[in-house]
This record gives sequence, structure tokens and C-alpha cells, in this order.
Amino acid sequence: MDIYEELVRLRRLGQKCALATIVEVNGSIPSYESAKLLVREDGSMLGTVGGGCVEAQVWTAAREAMGTGEPKLLSFNLGQDAAHDSGLICGGQLDIFVEPIVPQPRAVIFGAGHISKSLAQVAGLAGFATSVIDDRESFANRERFPEADEVLAGEYEEVFPRLAVNGDSYLVIVTRGHRDDMRVLRWAVGTPARYVAMIGSQRKVISVVKELEKEGIPRQAFERLYAPMGLEIGAVTPEEIAVAVVAEMIAVRRNADSKWRDLSKSIFANERLKALLK
Repeated sequence: MDIYEELVRLRRLGQKCALATIVEVNGSIPSYESAKLLVREDGSMLGTVGGGCVEAQVWTAAREAMGTGEPKLLSFNLGQDAAHDSGLICGGQLDIFVEPIVPQPRAVIFGAGHISKSLAQVAGLAGFATSVIDDRESFANRERFPEADEVLAGEYEEVFPRLAVNGDSYLVIVTRGHRDDMRVLRWAVGTPARYVAMIGSQRKVISVVKELEKEGIPRQAFERLYAPMGLEIGAVTPEEIAVAVVAEMIAVRRNADSKWRDLSKSIFANERLKALLK
């Protein structure tokens, strides 16, 4: 199996991995410069950087890199004693660069109206892969969304099973009505998505959450809900709303939301909403 093909496959599946590459060699080593080892999220490996304790330490560093998202440069001195203990009778030196490979974050936009058009464009510019879903084929089509990575038309409940939602997914609910928003939110809060946002006033948010709570969905399920969606920048036009929402998505993605948590629209961070929901 080719390492690069496997790396692309894992990224498309939304799975993390880490790639270790021998970037510098001095002397004799049990491998060669540019040799690679791919470590998957489940701990399995593809390729090799020489085996022994070196590979064991690289595997540990790769797992750490997947967790932190930070690359590492490891240096090894295969001196005679260390090499003998490892079964690697070489005595050279090598540097190995360990690079975490994270999936491209995906913005899944429910609703294909005028706000969604701007959202798909701005999210794409910000590095998000974009999917647009609507139950109206006249709205969810390539002519309206030429820049989207995926456009799906169909009843929402029929589309949900086709969506690979994971911790790098950002769900934005902007359907054409209150009931459709609730249909999507009912499903969205049960997913492992990193971010769930819904358009609407505080009154609408409260109404929807209360109705879903009556159905038995616990309050804790809404802790990732950012609603009304977007940072509070006074946005009015579809383009401005798109900028506000994508800015919020970026803050969550970069773990910078703690800096503006007091301004967050999360129902758990917004004290006014929490009081009204009681």
C-alpha cells in the first residue's frame, strides 16, 4: 500500500494520522534519508524508519502530535551501546520530522438560501470544505453553488445518514423555516460535530430548544449550539452574516473562543439565554 494514497484516504475519511520522515542522516543507520512511517489514529502503522527503539519513540511522538496538532523534530544518536541495545548495529545519527496530518474541516450548511450562498463562499475561502443540503432541488444545485465541494438535494432525514460527521465538522442550520431548523437541530445535537450553529432570534432559539427538551433531549446536548449564530459584529447583509459565522467557526477551530467567551452565543455561555430557558 502506498503511504501517500493511504494518507489521502484517511484525510478524506476525516481521520487523523501523522507522517514521520527521516530528514537528515550522518553515518550508518538501518534505513535511509527520506524513509517514511505513517501512524494512523488507531495506532497502526504503514512504512518504516528503521525499526527498534527509534521507531517505538517515533510512534509515541506521532500519537502525541495527533493530539496536539504540533509537529516535532526528533534526533537520535545510534552510538555503539545504544545501537547494540536496540539491535541496530550502525552507530550513525539521524533526525526524524513528525508531522500531524489533520482532516480538512468541513462546513455542512443546511438550507440553500441567500445566506447560504455567502456562507459557502466565505467558508471555502477560510479553508473549510463545504457541503450544502436543502430539500428543494431548485435551490440545492450546482448552478447556485458552483464553489461548494458537495451539494445534496433531498429530505433532510434521508440525507443525514450520508453525511460523515466527526470532530472536524461544523454544522450550520439556515433552513427556510422554524420547523425545518428544528428537524436538523434534533439530529445535529446527537452528532460528534465540533460546532453546531442555528440562525434566528433569541426567542426562536428558546422556543426550539424547549420543544426539543419536551421530546426528551437533555439540556447538555445543546452545549455545542451557537445560537443566534455568529460573532456579534452588527452584521445585517448575507455577506456580513457569513463573515460573522465563519469568524466564529475559526475561533472554535483555533481554540480561541475562550478569548471572547463572554460574547459567545452558545446557550451555555450566554447568561441571558440560560435564565430564559429555566
